[in-house]
Amino acid sequence: MRTRRTALTLLGPCALVVAAALIGSFTSRSTEIYFINALVSVSIVVALYTFVGNSGVLSFGHISFVAVGAWTAGVLSVPTDEKPATMQYLFGFLRDTTVGNVPSLLVAAAVGGVFALLVGLALMRLSGLAAGIATFAVLEITNNVLRYYEKVGPGLNTFSSVPETTDLLQAAVGAVAVIAIAFAYQRSRFGRRLRAAREDAPAARAVGISIYRERLAAFALSGVLAGFAGGLHVHLLPVNVDSVYLDLTFITLAMLVIGGMTSLWGAVVGALAVSGLDSTLAEAENGIAPLGLSVDLPAGTRIVVVGALMAIVLVVRPSGLTGGRELSLDRLTERRERPA
Repeated sequence: MRTRRTALTLLGPCALVVAAALIGSFTSRSTEIYFINALVSVSIVVALYTFVGNSGVLSFGHISFVAVGAWTAGVLSVPTDEKPATMQYLFGFLRDTTVGNVPSLLVAAAVGGVFALLVGLALMRLSGLAAGIATFAVLEITNNVLRYYEKVGPGLNTFSSVPETTDLLQAAVGAVAVIAIAFAYQRSRFGRRLRAAREDAPAARAVGISIYRERLAAFALSGVLAGFAGGLHVHLLPVNVDSVYLDLTFITLAMLVIGGMTSLWGAVVGALAVSGLDSTLAEAENGIAPLGLSVDLPAGTRIVVVGALMAIVLVVRPSGLTGGRELSLDRLTERRERPA
């Protein structure tokens, strides 16, 4: 019975990802892009959950690791003969190196993890507001380095000539892999220790748990997953420095909060639900005519609506749509047996 409960906790989120990929495969190419983007968002949000959900420490800086991963995969996968035209100031070893799709994703994950580890060495002793402000400072610093330091990327220009290899299959496989890693971590003794520290830090210290070390390990792992997601992102759409900055930070945090910050199930549900809403509103901003009715929303409506939805969820259901709990047989049984 315990094995079945554990399997459902993993298979539930994976089933949602597979279902989204299958539905997307029957749509037009223009609509399929939204499904692929939603699956990439799942990878980013689950990476954020791996640290925030297990530690209880809010981070505004995880998009830094997505950006570093995107820059790494993008620079490495552009053909060597095309780099001088768009990235003429690159370091020599970057200018003369080109790798395939999968190696670029793996290197992006490694660079994201190393960057998170270095940042975490200094920041993981902080909690509460201080930690949030410090991680936001990391986001600002990273954005400005990528924006103006053209030895590591295109600077203010948009990445061009990056192979668009993130299709439905790769996005779904990547999301499932990220979910599986996050699940394995939260089931491990390291994840249990970190959640114990989240619930009662003094008690955790009393039994010998090093909160700093556990937070650092989760921060580094989430950096690995975020870097990998950044690689998927740059292989999907043309990316510039503003694509991986404040807007992406806000929308991914909204996904996590709306779905349920303390559960893997909530992270996946929130990512897919908000991605669907965001895509629909983005289409409406460009003008759509459902059922013969013309709908043309003002630019920026989607950000306002998602922000309002996040505020409503925080007021009405602070633990998110899923209640911050994993999908379990017990909950399904309770609902089935509940009297009318």
